[in-house]
Amino acid sequence: MDAHIVIVGGGAAGLSAAGALKRRGLNSIVLDRNARVGDVWLQRYDRLRLHTAYSSLAHYPLPRHYPQYPTKDQYAEYLRAYARHFKLTIIAGCMVQRVEPKHDRWPNWLVSSSCGEWKAQVVILATGQYGAPFVPEWPGRAAYTGQVIHSAEYRNARPYEGKRVLIVGIGNSGAEIATDLAEHGAAFVAISIRTQPPIVPRDPFGMPVQRSSFVLNRLPRQLADRFARMVARLSLGDLTRYGLQSAAWWPYSSQRVPVIDVGFAAALKRERIVARPNIARFTSTGVAYIDGRVEDFDAVIAATGYRSRLPQLLDLPGALDAHGNPRFPSGRTTSFPGLYVIGYTESLLGHLYEANRDSRRLAGLVQEYLYR
Repeated sequence: MDAHIVIVGGGAAGLSAAGALKRRGLNSIVLDRNARVGDVWLQRYDRLRLHTAYSSLAHYPLPRHYPQYPTKDQYAEYLRAYARHFKLTIIAGCMVQRVEPKHDRWPNWLVSSSCGEWKAQVVILATGQYGAPFVPEWPGRAAYTGQVIHSAEYRNARPYEGKRVLIVGIGNSGAEIATDLAEHGAAFVAISIRTQPPIVPRDPFGMPVQRSSFVLNRLPRQLADRFARMVARLSLGDLTRYGLQSAAWWPYSSQRVPVIDVGFAAALKRERIVARPNIARFTSTGVAYIDGRVEDFDAVIAATGYRSRLPQLLDLPGALDAHGNPRFPSGRTTSFPGLYVIGYTESLLGHLYEANRDSRRLAGLVQEYLYR
């Protein structure tokens, strides 16, 4: 099958790219492994809300009646409305297996998938930063008699009522799942921390932290970090009093996303969540930490991140870094004619905000490439 433009991935970034292209009169085919638009959001844990106040995609704003921080279900409905608004061509349940350059003939690219082969002039990779859940191979895990799941499998606290639960990892998902468990009946909740991230309030002094990031991003990075530390301390207090370590890094100098607090700090102060060091190994009934302590748990939830799917899709020397992420900025020209990426920008301004901005730029570059 032939297509001028194939987009691999129908999440927010892929849809925004398709919408921005459609705005310029360019049709694309979106291949998505999920059964329907928005499933990537619907499948996440029940209490999830967006942490960002600017989350619209290109050329089609969120509904005005939505709250400032939409629920995951509301955002999934917005994505479906987005696809309908632009009359996007989306092939759902289509797993892409390979993307290969075909520079010896037109079109330039071959996309192999479970729904057939697609020949395209342009391929846009939008598989995202959360392609494959990653669970480390901890020593002793096979002998552990409790339950181990990745945070991607967590839905709500009901199965954990009255149980002792350990969350491994304190990113945004880990902190929020720990809070959910603490607020909804788990008997004991601990969070194991390897490297302490900064924790910042979502709405310091009533202003969304994303909005303040627009201002702080323009300051010298060390000055911005000092301001962020001051605001976090004034809003949340000294969390080292409750077992956390000092942050190992700060967002503006590292350009890494902090933990956005939506109840974690309060649960920590009430001792509904307790902090623990990194785990060294599993025992048959729990874990041993690197400081030698041993604790029993009924369940362990690994909030240990994701790995990119791109190395399985794209065998193209020079295209990916050692972690399997694109070497090229999202929404910009790459050194491979007709190949683009979208949705890989790590930004303090918000992933969805960046996807909107990057997709508008990308649409112009693709139009220029096709009609030069």
